[in-house]
Amino acid sequence: MNIAIQAIKFSVADKLTAYIEKKVGKLDKFYNAITDAEVVLKVVKPETAENKEVQITLLGSNVKLFASKQADSFEQAVSECVIALEKQIKKLANK
Repeated sequence: MNIAIQAIKFSVADKLTAYIEKKVGKLDKFYNAITDAEVVLKVVKPETAENKEVQITLLGSNVKLFASKQADSFEQAVSECVIALEKQIKKLANK
């Protein structure tokens, strides 16, 4: 799976990139028709406790899944998105 990471108005640390690739890469084992993942990272204004937003779009043959979460950290938001996408994939696989 190809994983594209885009950060809006800031640069992503290597540690965060590795974390995202590890977590999103695991979604491949649930449904192998997914070919691409697009991850968008944003810091939402104003500065509040949960101002880190992550949007993940999974693309494949006749498949487009999306999850968006806000949390205190990008890592937490990525984890929550991955959990939501796992649920969507399992529903899709059971059809």
